[in-house]
Amino acid sequence: MSQITTHVLDTSLGTPAEGIDITLAQLRGDDWFTLGTGTTNSDGRLPGLCPEGPLPAGTYRMHFATAVYFQRQGCAVFYPYVDVVFCLDDSGQHYHVPLLLSPFGYSTYRGS
Repeated sequence: MSQITTHVLDTSLGTPAEGIDITLAQLRGDDWFTLGTGTTNSDGRLPGLCPEGPLPAGTYRMHFATAVYFQRQGCAVFYPYVDVVFCLDDSGQHYHVPLLLSPFGYSTYRGS
């Protein structure tokens, strides 16, 4: 299992959000370096987002490209993307970063 995982749920529909492109990046100095990319599956998950093995402590970003998803739903696009920036401080832990999404709002938290 990837050390960093995510799950995207569309709270306006009460369903997983399939088809959202996600990019995982690590901050090194002043620049972001891409570690992995992919698209959420029918369960709103993206297995294998990051490379296998422990990641170093540091600052990471998950970029969720939400505009295309909402356009397919026929919804207005208020948030064309969501960037979730978080700190990984223990290379031995699993980090789960879910995104709860609706056309006019979103929230996230550290899951288990």
